[in-house]
Formats: sequence, structure tokens, C-alpha cells
Amino acid sequence: MPQNKISILKAQVFGRVQGVWFRGTTQKMATQLALTGWVKNELDGSVRVFAEGPEDAIKKLVEWLHQGPSYAKVMKVKYDIQEGIRKYHTFSITN
Repeated sequence: MPQNKISILKAQVFGRVQGVWFRGTTQKMATQLALTGWVKNELDGSVRVFAEGPEDAIKKLVEWLHQGPSYAKVMKVKYDIQEGIRKYHTFSITN
């Protein structure tokens, strides 16, 4: 039985992205796009994102990550999109 292939996003967002509700708004955006995965703060001040879903929705999330919520100041987004198999059922904020 063939597996359901989807796009997988691994991203790291740099700039003023902690303390500006970046994780909460990323979760909201990902949920609206029907993506699953997680978002978390890193010790270096960046935010890491792992998202799974249709390629078009992943690309919309990448566009959004370059902007972020209104109080954020995104300086750089490093990301990679690959094909994969869904592992998550929701999009969560992790520690």
C-alpha cells in the first residue's frame, strides 16, 4: 500500500522573533493552512519550525515566516523543503 507523500519544511527564523508572539501566530497560520508539526524557541534567540503538508501550503507558510507577526523583525530565514511522510496530527508549540 503506497504511503501518502507530503512536503516537509525545516526552517529556522532569525531576528527579533522571540517575545513577539511568533510561535503562537506561526501555530495559528499553520493550522489555517492545514499543516501539522511544531514551532519552538531556540537558545540562540531564533525560532525553529517543522511543518508537514501540501507543498502549496508549505510555500505559503515560508512566505509568512519571512514576515512574521507585527512586532517581529525577521532578518533571515534558513529553510529546506523535502518530500516525506506525515508524522504529526496537529501543529503544536514546544519548549
